[in-house]
Amino acid sequence: QVQLVESGGGLVQAGGSLRLSCGASASGRALGTYTMGWFRQAPRKEREFVAAISWSGGNTYYSDSVKGRFTISRDIAKKTMYLQMNSLKSEDTAVYYCASRRSSPSLSLGEYDYWGQGTQVTVSS
Repeated sequence: QVQLVESGGGLVQAGGSLRLSCGASASGRALGTYTMGWFRQAPRKEREFVAAISWSGGNTYYSDSVKGRFTISRDIAKKTMYLQMNSLKSEDTAVYYCASRRSSPSLSLGEYDYWGQGTQVTVSS
């Protein structure tokens, strides 16, 4: 079992920045083989992939819509993943979810095993 807790959401003006955090705890198994990811769901839209990182190697993956603006990272010692979001746009408004899976990186939300409760990000224009 992996427990994930997001934090850091809030209200920000367009062009501003926010940093999301996702604290992870895993019972009985180290996080070394895991992939961690961020997804988001805007009102009346499907949940979509934002970014992912391999916990051990730190390889990163981004959706085209956030590439160059968002940066995913992790602190192994703190068991925490981050999403630094810069140059925010109104279309980034969504609930952001942290997720993990016990295998190689994937862009498909259906392949993630564990999810956090989500944190709201609202970008005002």
